[in-house]
Amino acid sequence: MAVQPEGTPCWADAMFSDIEGAKKFYADVLGWTFGESTSEYGNYTQAYVDGKAVAAVVPPMPGQEGQSQWCLYFASPDAAATAEKVRENGGEVLMEPMQVGDFGTMCLAREPSGAVFGVWQAGTHEGFEETATPGAYCWAEVFTREPEKADAFFSAVFPYRMKDIVDDAVDFRMFDVGEETVLGRMRMTDDFPPEVPSYINVYFAVDNCDEAVARATKLGGILRFGPMSSPFGRFAALSDPQGANFSVIDIMVTEGEMPQIRDV
Repeated sequence: MAVQPEGTPCWADAMFSDIEGAKKFYADVLGWTFGESTSEYGNYTQAYVDGKAVAAVVPPMPGQEGQSQWCLYFASPDAAATAEKVRENGGEVLMEPMQVGDFGTMCLAREPSGAVFGVWQAGTHEGFEETATPGAYCWAEVFTREPEKADAFFSAVFPYRMKDIVDDAVDFRMFDVGEETVLGRMRMTDDFPPEVPSYINVYFAVDNCDEAVARATKLGGILRFGPMSSPFGRFAALSDPQGANFSVIDIMVTEGEMPQIRDV
């Protein structure tokens, strides 16, 4: 896959204190295999599906231990310029742009409503080598209690065009790059415990949602929502045994009419 247009989700990784446990869990649930880790890059270990890179896992650096979570990276032609836009629009740069060998340049940031994300300026590592096939990244949504803040921020930092789902029961916005919808934003309701901060939920494709949920819960994962069928696929939200939230979706099993959409 070529370098993705600016603002397109292009990579995902997660920090786990029990890296071997994480590898076993995701190997069983998503069918991942893992490459060699190198101490030069903090034992960063790439995950593969059919030989194509789909994500990575990494142990925490000393002092960074905490709740495991998935981090989604957005493509940028210039990570330093994107970091400046993050600051200008009320976000916080958590890690200044840092070159990672000849792979590319990364930066970590937090948007004003609290969700953490990454920025990736591709070098030799262009990001996902496969998407939307079983085991690979498929979709992501920003979950936030302050959608106005998140919407204004993301549309200022990245060249997004915004549109809403027409539905009084749900506050859901979508962000497009060109003609492609690349990201969703969902207002968090009171169903979410107050201590759960804003976050970006990453979806991985599976070939059978119910079977993936059964494998995950058998291995100590927690089912948070679903499985539920929708016009976009059959999906479920999970937490892995180390607390990282993610979702699985079978995009081949759809149900119901596609929602009405309006431009913002």
